[in-house]
Amino acid sequence: MAASGYSDLREKLKSMTPHRDENKNKQVARDAESSVQRGHKRKRRGSDSADDYAHSDESSSESREQEARRVKSSTQQKNIFSPEECRQIEDKIDEVVANGEAGLYREHTVDRAPLRNKYFFGEGYTYGAQLEKRGPGQERLYKKGQVDDIPQWVHELVIKKLVLSGVIPEGFVNSAVINDYQPGGCIVSHVDPLHIFARPIVSVSFFSDSALCFGCRFQFKPIRVSEPVYVLPVRRGSVTVLSGYAADDITHCIRPQDIKQRRAVIILRKTRPDAPRLDSDSSPPERPPPLKAKRSHRRADPDAAHRPRVLEMDKEENRRQSRWRPPRHSWENHRRSSHDSDKRRESPRRKVKIRRH
Repeated sequence: MAASGYSDLREKLKSMTPHRDENKNKQVARDAESSVQRGHKRKRRGSDSADDYAHSDESSSESREQEARRVKSSTQQKNIFSPEECRQIEDKIDEVVANGEAGLYREHTVDRAPLRNKYFFGEGYTYGAQLEKRGPGQERLYKKGQVDDIPQWVHELVIKKLVLSGVIPEGFVNSAVINDYQPGGCIVSHVDPLHIFARPIVSVSFFSDSALCFGCRFQFKPIRVSEPVYVLPVRRGSVTVLSGYAADDITHCIRPQDIKQRRAVIILRKTRPDAPRLDSDSSPPERPPPLKAKRSHRRADPDAAHRPRVLEMDKEENRRQSRWRPPRHSWENHRRSSHDSDKRRESPRRKVKIRRH
């Protein structure tokens, strides 16, 4: 080994195959270069996707801002009613609640829902779960005479003042709806039926402040509401007028978190002359029986008449659980197996003879 000039066998082998190390070094260099290139490509792709995301986020934000501007431009608010006038009208609303609980109204005048009661006057219409077919455009007016006339106090205390203030023309209103909300109540996102009601839509708020939200999406169990496009504060005694984009092209709602105290709103509208009405030859579509008011045995004062109730969706969930029964065949199998085990216990044990070898 020493005579040949190599002190180690590894050096001899290395000298005999020098090309392997050269190829190995070249391969390492190529791998490093390709790794750098891949890193640059990933960085470019990452920056491109980040730019795209930022661009889409900016465009979405701009679209929402534009939508909010369109809503704002098509809504009007006026403070017309003084605190004293509000108190006078609120006393009349309490009378409506008392009459409804006493059963003094026609069948379709009162519509009860969890944490919200609705009172139709002049004209009433089917909506939501009352529809035979769901979807926009399926709403129908009730037959004439199935809801009570607009109370005289609504004409004298509310409509007359709106006409004098130039909000609506004389003779415009033929439909008045009172929505009476309890704390935590809401109304889901909707557009007032275009084929039923002319524009504008006028509402007057009482009892407490709240907010009207536009462009929200509702989810249920538990109830959740997405971020609104535009929030319109609504003060007690204020008049809100919706027309154009705010009335026709974007949904509006009232969120549960915006009803912190009892709140009532009187909605004044005009039905279209060609609005579809339920067929006079057929009975109205079947609807679930109205919720029984738990406070019917008490006097209808603002405190006792508006205590929170269990949401209908929670009631339905409890009813489903209470209605559940085990399958018939499984119960019979269980009874049969228990009967067999009892027979085995009653029968004498069989003697086993052991043969001895």
